[in-house]
Amino acid sequence: MLFGKDKSTMPARADGLPGRGHRPFDVPDRHFVLGSSLEEPWPEGTDRALFGLGCFWGAERKFWEAGDGVFTTAVGYAGGVTPNPTYREVCTGMTGHNEVVLVVFEPRVLAYEQLLRIFWESHDPTQGMRQGNDVGTQYRSGIYWFSETQREAAERSRTMFGEVLAAAGYRSITTEIVEAPEFYYAEDYHQQYLAKNPGGYCGLGGTGQSCPIGVART
Repeated sequence: MLFGKDKSTMPARADGLPGRGHRPFDVPDRHFVLGSSLEEPWPEGTDRALFGLGCFWGAERKFWEAGDGVFTTAVGYAGGVTPNPTYREVCTGMTGHNEVVLVVFEPRVLAYEQLLRIFWESHDPTQGMRQGNDVGTQYRSGIYWFSETQREAAERSRTMFGEVLAAAGYRSITTEIVEAPEFYYAEDYHQQYLAKNPGGYCGLGGTGQSCPIGVART
């Protein structure tokens, strides 16, 4: 039964929704803002980054607005137990998936550390299974790394920003930093949502503190 489910608690694999063996909807061919492809193949020399920082509508906009070096962005679901979920399923709290943003970028132009800075400064990473008024496992803070280099940079940045937040009176960071799980694309209407719907809801808000990771590779 879904009634009474605590959406702030990760479901056990045995209790999660079963999902399906294939994607239940189509993904658009092109990014609504950048005009680039949302799915592979991507240009040689690009890399991937994956972040969860609350409602993915506002989170995705933060990254496509990062400028030169961002090839494409897409929103989707990751970190749960249900294969090929739908948005309706994720919202039940019974998939364990997070709302995430996939960023495909050119490291020679835009360092991963710059993406980390956007990540930390765009939300409050001390709130656990929520972000503002959005409550549930799908709104948790997470960095999902694709390489040891990304893992080390993410952990280093967490330490640095944690010290800044502590000095400002914030609680400890709750961000999970784990190896990137499988990424499932979200439905068409979620992709670049705030570009298609400029007046759409965005509850994303930062702490007002600056992350000292810097703007260049360390």
